[in-house]
Amino acid sequence: MNPDLTNPRADEIDAILKRIPFAQTLGMRCEVLGDEMTAILPYQEKLIGNVTIRALHGGAIASFLELTAMLQVFLVSDMPRPPKAINITIDYLRQGHAKDLYARAFVMKMGRRMASVRAEAWQENRADPVSAIVAHFMVAAD
Repeated sequence: MNPDLTNPRADEIDAILKRIPFAQTLGMRCEVLGDEMTAILPYQEKLIGNVTIRALHGGAIASFLELTAMLQVFLVSDMPRPPKAINITIDYLRQGHAKDLYARAFVMKMGRRMASVRAEAWQENRADPVSAIVAHFMVAAD
């Protein structure tokens, strides 16, 4: 594998996900290539929030995006542990269907005390996001 495309923190991302019970409940996993991470939320029947229209639960989508954003900050920083969320704003853009969900996050600004992150989740077409968040995380040492 190209050494420019490996990130030494990729294994740490997997270890973090294994230590978060809710991430385990969701079945979330991440694929890391360099500083770019794609989070995957495999479809499970228990993630359906509205059985009539077979839509994913908004809380599952929001939690998945929050974890994605948090892990992206960790991936591109030298923090010893994942950052703590300060605030999160979510936009539900369209129905999340009963299928796998994917997400990517982009750190818009990494300051000394706070990181600003945008994350989007999609299903079949990345250009048609299901939802998006803007989040701020505390990155200063405790």
